[in-house]
Order: sequence, then C-alpha cells, then structure tokens
Amino acid sequence: MINIFSKIFGTSNDREVKKYRRKADAITALEEKYKPLSDEELQDAFNQLKDLVQKEEKTLSEVLNDSFAITREASKRVLGMRHYDVQLIGGMVLNDGRIAEMKTGEGKTLVATLPVVLNAMTGKGVHVVTVNDYLAKRDATDLEPLYNFLGFTVGALIGEVKDDDHRREQYAADITYGTNNEFGFDYLRDNMGYDLEDKVQRGHHFVIVDEVDSILIDEARTPLIISGPTNRKSVDYAKANEIALSLEKGELIEPKSADEKAYSTGDFTIDEKNRAVLITDQGIEKAEKLFGVDNMYSLENAILSHHLDQALKANYIFEKDVDYVVRDNEVIIVDEFTGRLSEGRRFSEGLHQALEAKEGVTIQEESQTLADITFQNYFRMYDKLAGMTGTAQTEATEFAEIYNLDVVSIPTNVPVQRIDRNDLIFKSEREKFEAVSKKIKEYNEKGQPVLVGTASIEKSEKLHNLLTKLKIPHTVLNAKQHEKEGKIIADAGQKGAVTIATNMAGRGVDIKLTEDTLALGGLAIIGTERHESRRIDNQLRGRSGRQGDVGESQFYLSLEDNLLRIFGSDKIKGIMERIGIEEGEHIESRMVTRAVENAQKKVESMHFESRKHLLEYDDVANQQRKVIYNFRNDLLNPDYDITSKLDDHRVEYIINLLAEAEIINGMPSEDFNYEYVITKFKEELNLIVELDDIKAESYDQLEEKLVSIIKDVYEEKMGIAAPEQKSEIERVLYLQILDNAWRDHLYAMDTLKTGIGLRGYNQKDPLVEYKKESYNMFVEFVNNIKLEIIKVLFTIQLQSKEDAKREQEALERMKEKMEESTENLVTNIDQEKVASSDKKIARNEPCPCGSGKKYKQCCGKSGPKRGLAAGN
Repeated sequence: MINIFSKIFGTSNDREVKKYRRKADAITALEEKYKPLSDEELQDAFNQLKDLVQKEEKTLSEVLNDSFAITREASKRVLGMRHYDVQLIGGMVLNDGRIAEMKTGEGKTLVATLPVVLNAMTGKGVHVVTVNDYLAKRDATDLEPLYNFLGFTVGALIGEVKDDDHRREQYAADITYGTNNEFGFDYLRDNMGYDLEDKVQRGHHFVIVDEVDSILIDEARTPLIISGPTNRKSVDYAKANEIALSLEKGELIEPKSADEKAYSTGDFTIDEKNRAVLITDQGIEKAEKLFGVDNMYSLENAILSHHLDQALKANYIFEKDVDYVVRDNEVIIVDEFTGRLSEGRRFSEGLHQALEAKEGVTIQEESQTLADITFQNYFRMYDKLAGMTGTAQTEATEFAEIYNLDVVSIPTNVPVQRIDRNDLIFKSEREKFEAVSKKIKEYNEKGQPVLVGTASIEKSEKLHNLLTKLKIPHTVLNAKQHEKEGKIIADAGQKGAVTIATNMAGRGVDIKLTEDTLALGGLAIIGTERHESRRIDNQLRGRSGRQGDVGESQFYLSLEDNLLRIFGSDKIKGIMERIGIEEGEHIESRMVTRAVENAQKKVESMHFESRKHLLEYDDVANQQRKVIYNFRNDLLNPDYDITSKLDDHRVEYIINLLAEAEIINGMPSEDFNYEYVITKFKEELNLIVELDDIKAESYDQLEEKLVSIIKDVYEEKMGIAAPEQKSEIERVLYLQILDNAWRDHLYAMDTLKTGIGLRGYNQKDPLVEYKKESYNMFVEFVNNIKLEIIKVLFTIQLQSKEDAKREQEALERMKEKMEESTENLVTNIDQEKVASSDKKIARNEPCPCGSGKKYKQCCGKSGPKRGLAAGN
C-alpha cells in the first residue's frame, strides 16, 4: 500500500526536492542579472549583501538566492565550473542543517561552496570536515581562488603541523578545512590550556561534514581520547595472554527440547554476533589456579578477569590484517569501514596492550584519560550541523535520533545507467574466489577496467596471489598501500586496469573513464563479500556510473563469508542443498539478495545500539564535561570575579566544618564542640586559634566569626602581592587543582564504566546505576576541589619583593662564583675539598655566596622556596 501511495502522490523526499527545485529556478533566473557584471561589480554586489548580513539588516535566508547566484557566477569565472541545478538544491539542503545524499561523481565538493560562502558572511567562521589530510588540503587549495574572489580567507588543518600559532591562524580564517580528528583534538587541547590566548579554536558556528556517514556513524564508535601515563600499577598482559592461550575453546550447546537448558563446553565460548567472550565455570577455576588467586571476581582481583577477557578477545575475535596490522614493532588499528590505518589511535580498556602481548611486540604503558569526547557530542556543539555523502538513507533513523538531522536524497544530474546485477552465491570461499578470478580475466582480456572490493587486507592478498598465478596485471590498495591511494584510484579507470581495494568508503577521488573504456562498457565493479553495512556496498557500487556513465556491478558471496555464516538466514543454505549445487556452481536470485540485505539490516541495527549505548554513557560524562570546561573558561578570563567565588568557598568550608563537628543551628552554645574546630584549623589550614577567639553566643555568630578569621588571615598574608598578582596566583592554583582532580575523576569514571555491567546480574539497569553513581562522584569531586583550593591558598607562603630580589641577587653571585671555579678546575681535583664543599652549611656559618652575612640571613633565609607563590 505504501508503495502504491508513493507512486501516486510521491514520497516525502520527492515533495522536499520539489520545494527546493522551485527555489533553484528562482536562483537560476538571477543568472541574467549577474552575468553582465564585471568582476569588480560582482564583488561589490556580494560585499553589499555581506554588509547587510553583518549589520543584521538582512538574514541569511533573505540573501540566499543572490548569494548562491553570485557564487555560481564567480565559480564559472574563477574555477571554470558552473553549479548544476541539482547542486543548488544540495547547497540549500546543507544550509538548512540537513544531510544531502548525492551519488558519487555529482560534485559534492563544489556543492559545499554555496552554503560555505553564505554562512561565512556572518564572520563567525565556517568549518568543512573531510576524512583525511589529503582531501582537506586539496579542497582548500582548489577552492581558495573562488573564496578569495569573494573576499574570504581560507585555512587548512594538516595533522603534521602542530604549531599552535599556525593552527590559530587557520581557525581565524573565514573558512577552515580539516579532518574530524584535528577539530576534535584541538577542542580537547584548548580545554587543557592555562591561558585564553593559547586557545586555537574560536567557536563552533556552522560545520559541513563530508562523508558524513563515515565520520558521524562509523567513526563514532571510538571516542577521541587524550591520554597520559598512569602512575597506577600496570597489569602483566603477557601473563594474561599466556593464560588465555592455555584455556580450551568450547561451544554453546543449544537445548533440543523445552525441558533442557543450553550449556557450554570447554573453558570459554565465542559469541561472534556480539564479538564477546563467555568464560565458563570450568574456565574460571582454571584461570584462578593459573593466576594464583582464590577468587578472580573479588574486588582486589577484578582487574584480572577484565584483562583475561581482553586477552581472549585479542586471540579469538580480533584478526591480524583484518582488525589491525603489525608494523615497525607496533599494533596499528585498521578502520573497518575505510580500510585505512588509524595512526595514533589505540583500542581502550587494555585491549591494545592485549593485542601487543598476542603479537609479541613492545607492550606500551597503560595510560589514563586526561580528556575525551565522542564525535557525537563534539559535532552537536555546533550551532548548525550539515553533512553530505553518497549513502545516508540506510542510516536515516540514526541521523535523526542522535543528531536531529534528516536526510534529503537529491536526484542525479544525469540518470544512472549502471547495471546492478543480483548477487551470486557459492558454497565455499575457494569456489567464490576462483569464479571472481575467472570473471576478472574475462574483463581484462577485452580491456574493460575492473574495480574489485574486498572486506579485509587478508582477502585482498588472497585474491592478489590468485591473479598473480593467472598472470593478470593488477594493483592492490589497502591499509599497507595507504600513501599511494589517490594515484591508485585515479588510475582505476584506465583501459585494462584491475584494481583490488579494501573497503572503498570515503576515498574522495573520482575514477574518470576515457571514451575507449566507456565503449567497452565502463567500469565494472566486483564485490567479493557483502560488508556488514549496506552503505559500504553502495559506496563500492557508486564508484561506477558517475554522471550518466555506463557501468556494471555484481557481488560474489559464499556460505563461508562471515556475514552469511553468522547472521545469514538458514533459508539460503536450505535452498542450495535442495537444488543440489555442484562444485563451482552458484545460485542467483532476487530472494537470496533480499535475505543478504536482511542480514545486513540486523548487523546495522546491532551497531546502532552499540553506538547509542556508547553515547548514553558519554552523555552523562558530557554534562559534567560542559560544567568543568565552562568553569575553566571563567577562570581563564582575567575579568572573572574569583574573589567572590573564594568567599563563597570559605563560607561552604565553615558550614561543612561545623556539620562535621556536629554543631547544629539552634543548639545551646555551651554544647559547641570548639575543640574539633580548633584541631581542624591546625590540621587543614595550619592556623592556630585560641578558644577565646572563636567563642560565640549562637550558631550564626560562630559561623560569622570563623569565616571572618580565615578571610582576615588570608587577606593579610596575600597583602604583600599586588591585586592583579593575587588574582593570578588564585586563578593558576585553582586551575591546577581542578585539572588534577578532573583527571582522577575521569579515571574513576572509566573504572566505574568497566565494572557497571555486572550490576545487570543483580536485576539493576547498568545505565541507571552509572548515572546515579557518577552523579554522586561528581558532587564529591566538586566538594573536594572547593576544600582543596581553600587549604592550598591558606598554606602557600609569599615572599616580599625585597626578599625575592635579595634571593635573586644571591643566586646570581653564587652562579658567578661557580662559573669562576669551573674555569679554574684542573684534572687532579682535591677530593677532600670536594667532599668538604658538599657538607651541609650550618645556619650561623657565613653564606658561601660571599655576601658577608650569616647563611640563615642570606641564601638560607627562605629555605627551598622560589618565586612569588612558594608553597609549604
């Protein structure tokens, strides 16, 4: 019924496109207005629009038609490219903060210039996010002449350039291109600095994410983490790996009747669907003996069970040359969606160390999180978020639910002529690869270029060996040939070219065909396996048939492929057995293709739940992160009233102290526990007070007296510093205390998250428990900071300017004398003299600096303290 109505009335997407088409016609009508203008007149017309926007006399919506028309005309003159009407539609979709789904070869890079120019008019900066440095640099360089023509500056963030001044300059540009990692890490680093002027970013106004599905969906499973060394005891990963290898893998035996229960054999079983390891009771007993502990799940040994679990995953779930590669004594992650190496990123929670132990490479020190954020929460900070890709409809639900983004599918400029054939299914992987090789040979003999997609490096190399035996010239693109990818893809459309590529997602380079190759049938696509995500398959198909080119695509599958083996319907196996498929034969049917797509939908749904789960937990941390980062920004602001903040903290400190002393408002003053207050003042603030100083008639009077005492003593001590120095000392110390406490809090949150799943066994929702526990931890963290800043500020000692000056002069004299004595050194140094010079100087002896004063009145006066704010 839905299909019938859609055919009669059109889909909601068709109706949206129709609305945009009408606006595109209005923009095209303006072409005659701007075409006759000279370059200077065109630039003046644009500057007038920009002035109206910046003076807030007109909104972006009101100037959109003219802005798009001028940009189109400028592009024609400067770049030699005129935006198609469908590209105008794409530009409007992006400007509305939506996702523009446009097929490969439809010119998404040029589409982005329209909303980029329009939104850059505000002067708040526009960010364009790409999947790699090469594309960021290429797009910024190629489009800079257009942006410059319209009076805008352009920046590009390249990972290899770490200089803060350079990066600040790139962000200061009107339009900045860069990768998602660069933008995210700069945000985290900005919130670890000690000066507002050290920040490189200047806000989050409007962002366009290219290959939006790759960045906001695929990469969203791994958060961005800045980590540092931990001082905590490291785990013996090699031992955990050794024990994992000594355990026996079993299998889950399903019940044959309703009366029976499922049970597991061996020491552990593998749940391939969920990529999880389940240790049996027998396995736990064996592991406890090998670890030499009585209970592996007790609080003090809980980390052992976690690391054994990671060691089992490393050995039985994570595959070399599929999930990671080993290069230069390092384990490097392979992005499962793009086939690229994720340099610099590490699996968290000890999994990376477990893989290092498995592969026998150097096990890098475990680190702790100093700052982290998910891509979901980073990109949701922007006032307006938009994206573009060739494949987004399959993930439309996730885009809507997580990012509040809807997807608009934009028709191609020229109808697609590519022929997409049904999948071919073979019984075994060997038969499938033999059939693929045979088909490649056919294409190659007639000169038709062919692009072969594989799901992993391992499968690429298997096919490479087969083609080498058949003497078919070919090129392999995978994580190991990462650097040459642009050239390899650009040449994939040449006559007779055979290119094997691991996961074609987000390559960003068009495969252009010659007239010869078009006459031979265009680019042929062969998929050797269905990916878990339909989008990746669609991206592979989309490499052929760009801008109305001819082409064809087909997938070759086998019952041994992971997707079919783990998630595939038993129907396919049943059909093949009933038909009686012989060696080397295959089945091809629309029903089978649908069954494969249903298996993919199951996996996509599972991954969506996994990302949603990650986000639900990060949302809790994100609320806390926002509070801390906002407060940090306040502290960095020289105009922030830190004096009032510290006054509030003093009052809170006294109220908490009285509560600890069980002094309650309304109780008789003779029952006040003054002794406790006096003791605490001495212990925590190094402040000695007499009973007569604090005796009071009432609770309010006592509170007022105590607050007044600690404020007066503090102000007297800080009186030797100038007001701006006092404020600077307070701000810097507060930031240091805050950052140290925040790092410890993040570590505690990580630990909590690792073990919270076990609450599920007690019929409790782990997420609810996590929210509750983390909130309590955050309240405690905030209270501890307030107490700590009062204690630290109270116990620091300041030197007067005269003392500091005298000490500096004495140090200079000592330095001069040391330099003189160094010049006079000879090889036969008198050892006794050396020994005597090393002995401790008595406080009443003459100072060795030569001032003529006693040591205690000169260099020994201030002990080890240095500078204005020397602590006790």
